[in-house]
Amino acid sequence: MAAHKSPMFVLCITTFAFMVCFVVWMMFGVVGIALRKELGLNGAEFGLLTATPVLTGALLRLPLGMWTDRFGGRIVMTALLVACAIPVYLVSYATALWQFLLLGLFLGVVGASFAVGTPYVARLFPPERRGFAMGFFGAGTVGAAVNLFVTPALQSALGWRAVPKIYAIALLATALVFWFGSVKDPGVKKSTVSLAMQLSIIKDPRIWRYCQYYSICFGGFTALSLWIPQYMMAEFGYSIVLASALAAGFSLPGSVLRAVGGGMADRYGAHKITWWGLWVAWVCLFTLSYPDTTFTINTINGPLSFHIHLPAPVFTILLFILGSVFAFGMASTFKYVADDFPEQMGIVTGIVGLAGGLGGFLLPVMFGAVLEFSGIRSSTFMLLYGIVWVSLILLYQSNVRRVRMDGQLNNE
Repeated sequence: MAAHKSPMFVLCITTFAFMVCFVVWMMFGVVGIALRKELGLNGAEFGLLTATPVLTGALLRLPLGMWTDRFGGRIVMTALLVACAIPVYLVSYATALWQFLLLGLFLGVVGASFAVGTPYVARLFPPERRGFAMGFFGAGTVGAAVNLFVTPALQSALGWRAVPKIYAIALLATALVFWFGSVKDPGVKKSTVSLAMQLSIIKDPRIWRYCQYYSICFGGFTALSLWIPQYMMAEFGYSIVLASALAAGFSLPGSVLRAVGGGMADRYGAHKITWWGLWVAWVCLFTLSYPDTTFTINTINGPLSFHIHLPAPVFTILLFILGSVFAFGMASTFKYVADDFPEQMGIVTGIVGLAGGLGGFLLPVMFGAVLEFSGIRSSTFMLLYGIVWVSLILLYQSNVRRVRMDGQLNNE
């Protein structure tokens, strides 16, 4: 029965499952705004609340990637969807911050679904099409944008406590759809290789470079998807529904364009897409970092005042561009992985995904801490600007000095 299912059909089903997982994973980015008022949280506590699910989603990417190599993506993904429905449902009954943090750790496992689906879909396609396949699957991060539309609507209509219950049911329904729409993983092989031998691949310096790239692109994408709704509410005085809708201007391209980025990496090479994407991100973040400023210059004709402020339309356009280049960077990183580690995609995807997820966890906490320390709202983008700047220097030292802009190695 499974034989007639085309790879493209299975790719679409798997991408849908990942999208649902991502909606649930990003849930606290919207629900947390109501919780912030209800629990009286400060900036750092709000950052911790929204980032807690990201932590377990990051840490479990490595073991789930290894289990995918061993048991197959179909079994692991289905089990993950069913198991995570329980903590998601229980969130609706939590009343204290520690309870939300604890349940957030458990529901965060849905974020590790990326390390399951990426090697699974890649093995369904030939090598020359794997960049597209992984980019298409990665477009399931559109769940971040779906969350920004659906969650506020559900919250406004039914109250925030109804949202986790609805999402728990959605996870169970998705598990059924995925199981009957997927096929047996063609890459599953019985192996006697020990865990230590599997993990020895970490010694390869290429993996650390890929972790560096992905922690910037995916970590920054995840962190900003969580942070931007409340940022726009505070900066522009928008309602939660309007702020979430405009924030989708970042999350939507950062998701949908991953398939485009994967195709571009197939055609032009992973290096060129990563390098130039980070430069565009650097320019966007420099502009977004400038705070709302009023200053006065004493001229020969008297005081002259200036006011510098980034209007909402320009802010939204810059976010759109930033989300787009982050999408290209996420896709190109896994093109590197597919090219260099075709037989070990599960474990390498888990390691690289772990780095990206840790970035997504740490950055919202850092955003809150820097905001509390500086009192400057745009310090969020100042922090990311500095990280991208350092990363460009490291990328230049490790790759550009040895790789021409056409992606070929220098002979020097």
